[in-house]
Amino acid sequence: MSRRDKSHEKLQFRLGYRFADIDLLERALTHSSAIAPRKRIERSYQRLEFLGDRVLGLVVADMLYRRFPASNEGELSRTLNTLVRKESCAVIARRLDLGPEMILGESEARSGGADKDAILGDVTEAVIGAIYLDGGLGKAYGFIERLFGEFLDDGQVNRADAKTTLQEWAQARGLEPPDYVLVERTGPDHAPEFTIAVDLAGFERVEAAGNSKRVAEHKAAERFLVARKVWKDSP
Repeated sequence: MSRRDKSHEKLQFRLGYRFADIDLLERALTHSSAIAPRKRIERSYQRLEFLGDRVLGLVVADMLYRRFPASNEGELSRTLNTLVRKESCAVIARRLDLGPEMILGESEARSGGADKDAILGDVTEAVIGAIYLDGGLGKAYGFIERLFGEFLDDGQVNRADAKTTLQEWAQARGLEPPDYVLVERTGPDHAPEFTIAVDLAGFERVEAAGNSKRVAEHKAAERFLVARKVWKDSP
């Protein structure tokens, strides 16, 4: 057994799924930077990511529909958008240790591509797409339920996206929408940290940091809502 085959064996154990067609898993792990332009559509994870994103959305929507029978369409939609995003998928990718398994082009590897949220999120969705093609919806559902189910039990899941909630809260009081201001960017290019401040007229500025602007903005909005007692603090 080759070194790559052994690696795939360990990865399939972590996934809790064994592929009948191992080529699907190989493609799910292959970034377009590692493939010649004429073969990128065929050999990179791009098409699998597209498919996996839709499968993930369907399965999570079904899980939410069953778990929260009293929630209306708007609440379910906001919760779905909170759960099915690159940051959540990147958390799963790190838990499965997908980064070291990825096949990257030299420049992308040098720039820390194996630890970028956007790429890790894409790969998680590609793996979901590969499992769906290889084993069907039932296997994909089980995989997603096992790995994303914990987010449904997180206290945050019953709260709408923080930025959306803050904007709605401001509008209800006749205020201008909040501004999100970049305060500082630190760290190397492959592992940056952004500090974002949320400004809302008449209120004290609130700051938060994250490994992307989007994450930092969400955290800053959440801290503002907690400070104004709109939300309770996380347990």
